[in-house]
Amino acid sequence: MKIQGEGHIFKRFDQEMSHLHSVVLDMGKLAVQQLADANGTLEKADVDAAHQVITNDARLNALDIQADNEITNIIARRQPMAKDLREIIAVGKIVADLERAGDEARKIAGLTIRFFKTSENPPRQEILEDIYALSDFVMEMLTMSMKSFDDLDLALAGNVLNDSLKLDNKLQSTIRRLSTFIMEDARNVGHFVDIVLGIRALERFGGHAKNIAGHIVFIKSGEDVRHAGLEDILARIQA
Repeated sequence: MKIQGEGHIFKRFDQEMSHLHSVVLDMGKLAVQQLADANGTLEKADVDAAHQVITNDARLNALDIQADNEITNIIARRQPMAKDLREIIAVGKIVADLERAGDEARKIAGLTIRFFKTSENPPRQEILEDIYALSDFVMEMLTMSMKSFDDLDLALAGNVLNDSLKLDNKLQSTIRRLSTFIMEDARNVGHFVDIVLGIRALERFGGHAKNIAGHIVFIKSGEDVRHAGLEDILARIQA
């Protein structure tokens, strides 16, 4: 027997989930744009633009609050069960990762201010090239994660997880390269710590992209793979 109004309730739930989905996609696009803009401020030594990137982080924070409110309201009104509840829980974790990714992008803009406003001897662009290359790589990781989220594509999620290993190798190479700059010119010592902090921010940005890929696996399979090894996760995806 069909409960009166049941179809309407299901329709409203689908509409609310669709809207939440759109908000999360907007967060992903904004997080990637924030890092791209932060990179631009470093390349152009544009302190004013860097301040604008930091200000724009409030937009991502607002979407974070909006998504959290929508999740709370959906759970309170619809009392979802099983797969629906699993998806909502995972979406909440994706939202948290995207907000934190935005925080890491803001730190790159902070480097611009530190290097070109407060420092009398800013670093040469040659020294910053690795930051740009790493930024491009982690932006692609997050873009791929969000595409995986949009399509619930486990193959794409697997690609992001594979890229996380490549990111580890890139980070090690970058640190070695920075060390050579220090040995070649002692004047670079003053920038070393700040640049390393920027690199670590990019590592965490990529880490959030990896986390999101793991959340996609959870949505699709119901398995929590946060603490599983990469080979184990990929085996589950391919099963």
